Amino acid sequence: MRKRVAIACGVVTLAAAVLFGVAAQAANPVITAIYTADPAPLVVGDTMYIYTGRDEASTSQQNFVMREWHVLSSTDAATWTDRGVRANIATFPWAGADAWASEVEPRNGRYYWYTSINGNGAGWMNIGVAVGDSPLGPFTDAKGGPLISDSTANSSGLNIDPTVFVDDDGQAYMYWGGYWAPRAVRLASNMIDTVGSVVTPTGLTNYWEAPFMFKRNGLYYMIYAANDTNGCVTSSSYACQRYATATNPMGPWTHRGIVLGQVSSTTNHAGVVEFNGQWYMVYHNANAPGGGNFRRSVAVDRMYFNSDGTIQRVVQTTTGPPSNPGGPTTPPTSGTNIAPSAAASTSYVSSWESLAAINNGGTPANSQDRSNLAYGNWPQQGTQWIEYQWPSARSINRVATYWFDDNQGIDLPASCQVQYWNGSAYVAVPGQSACGVAGNTFNSTTFNTVSTTRLRLSITSRSGLSTGVLEWQAFQS
Repeated sequence: MRKRVAIACGVVTLAAAVLFGVAAQAANPVITAIYTADPAPLVVGDTMYIYTGRDEASTSQQNFVMREWHVLSSTDAATWTDRGVRANIATFPWAGADAWASEVEPRNGRYYWYTSINGNGAGWMNIGVAVGDSPLGPFTDAKGGPLISDSTANSSGLNIDPTVFVDDDGQAYMYWGGYWAPRAVRLASNMIDTVGSVVTPTGLTNYWEAPFMFKRNGLYYMIYAANDTNGCVTSSSYACQRYATATNPMGPWTHRGIVLGQVSSTTNHAGVVEFNGQWYMVYHNANAPGGGNFRRSVAVDRMYFNSDGTIQRVVQTTTGPPSNPGGPTTPPTSGTNIAPSAAASTSYVSSWESLAAINNGGTPANSQDRSNLAYGNWPQQGTQWIEYQWPSARSINRVATYWFDDNQGIDLPASCQVQYWNGSAYVAVPGQSACGVAGNTFNSTTFNTVSTTRLRLSITSRSGLSTGVLEWQAFQS
């Protein structure tokens, strides 16, 4: 929105969105006042956002009519509010049509919106990037031209559907592509330039389009649309969502199976996110009143992992997920908290913070509460740990963590993992549920009972930030 007129129009649109945003009742699809498609989720604090295109085709039109992107938001993953138009074709002065699939990735306090859009120059679809200072913008063109276009060496047969992922070491990666042609490239730290050559990833079996990348417990996951009839769909006119895993963000990938079956629209585009300790898949279908292949609508359902890291197939529902506002702000009551009897240690604690905070029995009012001491590891980044040790073995099957966030250098972590001492090494506790990273609440993690003298919480920070804990409880079974 570098043109003066476009900026003025954008301000009016955003103001209207704030004033007239209406919360929808919990159900799938989550919004039915307009048609929405190609969703990408993002969690910031206590809010889940979905960045989505808008389908505007009439019932007589058999093609995509998409000119703008909306943002949906929820604080419980069940009840959603349309926050209105947050970017559109006019956001990119060099583009002229087709506001297709997009995704937002945060970095260094800014939010980068990667889009599929048709430029005015030679070729067809391009990858553009806009930037804003909040999840809701306002967003402006960050580059003044395409990040990826047909002129990019080794570009995809169709340059659409960008997914961007920033790893724990700060390196950013982008995957994209349609027409059976996935592509990947590293991004510079400024998030608007590429680094090195565009590569063709291997192992994404039956890839068609719509990649989405995330990481869990040190393993990289890629979900993507496939249109084969080998267990995927009944007709190649439709698509399912397959997934693959890798130990390196650039692959090679190993195909693992189908995570979302055929939906009611021919296209199938999905994203994955963890929110308040529960994993979710967002996707679109044609189930809204008057819906169709060019009038799609966003749906949300829960997603579950098996103990070996594989993903159970998502069950599509019309009710949507139950409300998940983040749980109580008081500690769980079942079991006995044996953390106060343990000796605490850590990889690092800031000189002005206190390791004693993690097991002094406090009940924080919120993640900024310093009234009962706080543990923090600023300026350390990456993976740090806190640990409990008992004089004799204890049987433990659950922990609860209340994260510290000082709104400065210490922030909510990117991920965490519970580990125990098996007599010779630290290993992940078996059957571990999601290690939640939500603020302002106790995040409960359950696992199969272990008998151990030492328990550790491994904490991985977000890029450029450190982590902290106000209370870490351990429950005896």
